[in-house]
Amino acid sequence: MELKLFLSGCIFFVIAMFMLAAERYFKIPLSQRCFKRIYSWVDTFWSALIIASLIMFFFIQAFRIPSGSMRNTLIEGDHLFVNKFIYGFHVPFSCSGKRFAALKNIKRGDIVVFQSPPEASEGYEKGEHKRIKKDYIKRCVAIAGDKVEIKNKVLFVNSIRVDDSYAIFNDSSVFQKTDLLNDVEKYQRVWEQGKFVSIPSTFIRDNFGPVIIPKGYYMMMGDNRDFSFDSRFWGPLLDKYVKGKALFLYWPIKRWRIL
Repeated sequence: MELKLFLSGCIFFVIAMFMLAAERYFKIPLSQRCFKRIYSWVDTFWSALIIASLIMFFFIQAFRIPSGSMRNTLIEGDHLFVNKFIYGFHVPFSCSGKRFAALKNIKRGDIVVFQSPPEASEGYEKGEHKRIKKDYIKRCVAIAGDKVEIKNKVLFVNSIRVDDSYAIFNDSSVFQKTDLLNDVEKYQRVWEQGKFVSIPSTFIRDNFGPVIIPKGYYMMMGDNRDFSFDSRFWGPLLDKYVKGKALFLYWPIKRWRIL
């Protein structure tokens, strides 16, 4: 979205420069009412679009909740603002995803907006040139170095039960852990590679781990635990995909609050 706005602004900028050149070299009087009005609109558009793209890229972006994976904290159709600078700025056009000027680090409990990693893409979305880029919103439940385990739907981080009162469970069934991956090292490796997406969710959802979050990664989970496609399945989230922290729910008005 930000890139589209920026490119649109560049197009209007070129048009504005062409109109100035036409006025200068072809003696089209800028004082003519029609020409002056068109130039005024074009000049306003290019500056507004470029400024908006920079604000959305570096500072604040509007986001709409697309699914029910964060119920009841956030529900489908909620609109919120995302703080994109609090975790630092990504180095533009860098594949490494490095950040600078971070005000704080991502911590457990933060509600984070991020670009879906390749492992989370559906079959028709994959491919270097055609992969559809979607944004997800989940809660960070663990950071690099943490040991994560889920036992009968109860989340443990570093062997301590997490007080996640915000989590809801709408399915009374409790699925047991698969015996296909009893090797701890293999379990860790397969999970990091995002290959649990090909394993039935009944083997992963309610009994998971233990796994260790790798350096530079996070574990993201939806608050609607029984109906969330998250890090349990597609693996840990690489830092470069993080876009920002949920800041303020502004619509619908009856639900507005700071997040």
